Amino acid sequence: MAGERNEGRPVNDKGSVTAPVIAVVDYGIGNLHSAQKALVHIGADARLTADASEIERADAVVLPGVGAFGACMAALREAGLEGAVVDSAASGRPFLGICVGMQMLFSGSEENPDARGLGIIPGMIRWIPPSVKRPQMQWNVLHMVDADEAMFAGLVAEPWFYFVHSLHGFPDDPSVVVGTCEYGATVNAAFRAGNVFAVQFHPEKSASAGLALLGNFVAEATRSVSRLAG
Repeated sequence: MAGERNEGRPVNDKGSVTAPVIAVVDYGIGNLHSAQKALVHIGADARLTADASEIERADAVVLPGVGAFGACMAALREAGLEGAVVDSAASGRPFLGICVGMQMLFSGSEENPDARGLGIIPGMIRWIPPSVKRPQMQWNVLHMVDADEAMFAGLVAEPWFYFVHSLHGFPDDPSVVVGTCEYGATVNAAFRAGNVFAVQFHPEKSASAGLALLGNFVAEATRSVSRLAG
């Protein structure tokens, strides 16, 4: 299987792998290109794809998302990609959920109660407090609950990230929360569940901090490939 995932990845003149292949799931809703473009900008071999087999062969997977929870879940299923996403998250390979892509990893959402989530992170997506403007559409400081989280490596103590959202995640296991921000109340903003990392903010729109976080994801993918090759 490691050999299968090596297929199509760039190699150097000695035949060694130069970069992990990162599949950015394209399920035909909203602007899903920005995450892929940001990964390419930092030198990653990131491929926007609606091909389930390519997602399953990739060394790492990114699930972006914009818009409504129910619409995104419906689009993912209509594209025939739900199984590939669930299998990728269960495979142990690095997996990153962004914004509504993060929300889709949960069991369900108050935004669309009849829509079933992926259940990769057991728990619910709930509205942010009605006392503040919704959506939160601004830069905000991320408070690191787990400063040892590998995806936070090299970031300043209180990095700024760009948020656009009206809901946030409440996992059944609170220890899954590794980052928060303040917006009317404490908002859960980053999550770690094994090989799955997920964020409510948009790293691809968050300047140097966002690029650094995506760089850490690429580094995690590179380490994963090295372990499999070894």
